[in-house]
Amino acid sequence: MSDSDLIFTGERFLPDCEREIWYEHFHRYTMAIGFAEGKKVLDAACGEGYGSHLLAQKADSVVGVDVSETAIKHASKQYQQSNLSFVVADVLKMNFADSSFDLVVSFETLEHLSEHEELLQEFKRVLKPEGVLLISTPDKKEYSDKTGFDNEYHVKELYRHEFDDLLKESFIHNHWYGQKMMFTSSIWSLDQDEKQALETVQFDCLDTEKKISDKPLFNPVYFIVAASDALIEQQKQIDLYSFTEQAEQIYGHYNAVIRAHINAEKDCEKLNAQQLAWKQHPIIGRCIKWFGKE
Repeated sequence: MSDSDLIFTGERFLPDCEREIWYEHFHRYTMAIGFAEGKKVLDAACGEGYGSHLLAQKADSVVGVDVSETAIKHASKQYQQSNLSFVVADVLKMNFADSSFDLVVSFETLEHLSEHEELLQEFKRVLKPEGVLLISTPDKKEYSDKTGFDNEYHVKELYRHEFDDLLKESFIHNHWYGQKMMFTSSIWSLDQDEKQALETVQFDCLDTEKKISDKPLFNPVYFIVAASDALIEQQKQIDLYSFTEQAEQIYGHYNAVIRAHINAEKDCEKLNAQQLAWKQHPIIGRCIKWFGKE
């Protein structure tokens, strides 16, 4: 991300983030594109604006709103399309007429607020009667309880039954999806000329021509071929096989290494700050120079 006034603090995702958080956030929006095609869309708590920009490639129009003036200023400068606009607004009280949108997208917003009922009612108000709310939030059991992780920016996380009860108060029909990062081995068909089984997205979210692709951006490391003089049964010709194991050993090792790396970076920052403080100390700094350890 170039010329940005935004710094990643953990509160809002930025496209230059790395590792699993990048996959999680981009995957939600690439999924949402299918819901947004030809629709008037509201991206509630749009943050940096990358998701609104993705949706605008297929939507009739997209409005991204966020309470942060800095984020909206950045988004307005970074992502410019004729059918895309950004507005500073509190998602609990937006200045839109009733029944303004076909689709409201609200990813990872709910847990940052305590006024859940008010939020859902505001989304319901701006949605057309036949409109759709596409909303995500972490499962408190999996995200926090099992990991012991405490996200300082989360005000109120929900368990599944709590989220279910909340949604049922405002919407008659609710179709659930689950999302989880998993390490998998993928085997996919190479015989399809027009469409591949894997959906991919390029990293540069400013590339409006090649952003979403239905063909892999990578080559297979191994080839696996089913060969026969007879026709191979159709039911055996699956486009995509994914393999993982329930213990998730690779993911566990990955998490352990990443957490250790993050902690090491924090320790280095503390040591560098301490070293700088020593150098600036009138006596210790003089000793460091004297002994040539600078």
